[in-house]
Amino acid sequence: MLQLGSKVIIIADQYEQNLPVGEHGYIIAYDRNADNVFDYVVRVPKSNRNFLLPDEDVELEEVLFQLEAERIERESLIDYALATHNEDLFYRIMKGDQEQVDEDEGASKEPLSREDFIRQVNLKAWI
Repeated sequence: MLQLGSKVIIIADQYEQNLPVGEHGYIIAYDRNADNVFDYVVRVPKSNRNFLLPDEDVELEEVLFQLEAERIERESLIDYALATHNEDLFYRIMKGDQEQVDEDEGASKEPLSREDFIRQVNLKAWI
């Protein structure tokens, strides 16, 4: 749950309520009605209205700014790698954490002893 007074941005209109998607708002109340699908009452100053919103339709402004900054940083690193013809940097940025995961998987695939292999096969057959 987001805190009261948090500055949020409306990111979706899941129930097609004609919400101002992309507008800033402030959480002014929680909707505690168990029979209701909505979680928050959000005040949008630009339209001078209050809206009932589910949790999926709002996101903290700080989180969205952080995601946008990471996207811009990644794009600028790709541009730099292309401009300097740095293939290693380019592939590292494009693949991201996949190389690290692949290395970890390669290290964990040690040859099994005959007894361990039979034990794994029997376990899978039993399931």
